[in-house]
Amino acid sequence: MVTTIISPYLDGNFAPVQEEITADELVVIGELPPDLSGMFVRNGPNPKFAPIGRHQWFDGDGMLHGVQINHGKASYRNRYVQTRALKMEIEAGRSLWKGPTEPPNFELPHNNLFGPFKNTANTAVVWHGGKLLALWEGAEPYEIAVPNLETVGPYNYQGKLASRFTAHPKVDPETGEMMFYGYAVTSQPYLQYNVVSREGELTKTVTIDIPAPVMMHDFAITEHYTIFMYLPLTFSMERIMRGESAYLFESDVPSCFGILPRYGDNSNIQWFEAPSCYIFHTVNAYEAGEEIVLIACRMSGTTSLDIPTKFSDGQDDKPRLYRWRFNLRTGAVYEEPLDDLASDFPSLNQQRLGRQSRYAYTAKMASGQRIAFSFDGLLKYDLTTNSSQVYELGLGRYGGEAVFVPRPNTNTEDDGWLMTFVYDSTQQASELLVLNAQDLTTEPVARVLIPQRVPYGFHGIWIPQELGI
Repeated sequence: MVTTIISPYLDGNFAPVQEEITADELVVIGELPPDLSGMFVRNGPNPKFAPIGRHQWFDGDGMLHGVQINHGKASYRNRYVQTRALKMEIEAGRSLWKGPTEPPNFELPHNNLFGPFKNTANTAVVWHGGKLLALWEGAEPYEIAVPNLETVGPYNYQGKLASRFTAHPKVDPETGEMMFYGYAVTSQPYLQYNVVSREGELTKTVTIDIPAPVMMHDFAITEHYTIFMYLPLTFSMERIMRGESAYLFESDVPSCFGILPRYGDNSNIQWFEAPSCYIFHTVNAYEAGEEIVLIACRMSGTTSLDIPTKFSDGQDDKPRLYRWRFNLRTGAVYEEPLDDLASDFPSLNQQRLGRQSRYAYTAKMASGQRIAFSFDGLLKYDLTTNSSQVYELGLGRYGGEAVFVPRPNTNTEDDGWLMTFVYDSTQQASELLVLNAQDLTTEPVARVLIPQRVPYGFHGIWIPQELGI
């Protein structure tokens, strides 16, 4: 008998919306800048049918929410990512797959190239090689048409894709190359690394040896190196089959960071050991002489999304901004906190990715909330002056990741805007918030009112008009 368990991730603004709409001539409070033209697209989980088993935030079907802006006007549309799995469930009229933390049903047909779990394509989006791809880290990406956000289909690089595809690929702003990796949890190889050319050709796939499967949600690049994070959030199929959590944070095990020359392989990766921690998201990394510097949101333990911790006493599961320095010559590691405020879902000016950047932006975590990832503000960090600004969303207003959108034809790193969806719980309404990235203490540049609720989601991007959308 299939049982349905009530989840907090089906309540409030975590609850899904079912209607796909298109709306033009949106109401704008304030004024959209005349030189702001393009499309903001954000991905997130939105279950089509009542989930079966335990339902986590990351289990729902992918839904894209897009706001297209041109000449001071805005339009909105939302569309499901029409994955193979979703189409099968639509045909069945019900959910077929449980989430990836529960025992898979091996009797179901495979819905993706890489195993029995459901490819929801619900986590992030990337624009590369003239294509928009919707991503989920356990399978292949899905190509999405813009600006209508209709699903083209699964994308496998002309049959060359041999690994899963991370939800956080990195596009080098100078070379145009995209680096990504795929991690596996049920069979070896546990980690594979890939390079895609500016034109969209998959040119390199190599295996990186790690001793056991772990959740490797993000990584980082510099101008010449790629940084992998082998952190002690372990996966065990045996735990799943015993009815326990698939993932366990083993806080008595150190963290390891692997630094690989961009075009290298397993023979020339250099590993560094650091105190036990977990990192969902990196901000940036860069080269400084003989050191590699990494900026990321670090937590010393994680019970986020109901992941248990082996030794939980005294562990802090709130992410905070940290800096690491890895000396390639001596092997020394130095880490330091940059703030004591809890925040995550970082962003930066992507034109500075892999190079030393001055500014970083994060979503500030709300205190006293029963849900781990509740955000009630935005933070701007000046990494040169070690100062910060905060923008409070306001009473009963919650948001998420803010995407930095650079002003056209500027060389100033923070000259641009921050965009994020905000939900007003008192009005039960959603909006796209546009802020002046240079000064978060000022009033919003614009608030674009969305004609239906936009559930909380994960990661988004800005696609400039000149890219042909």
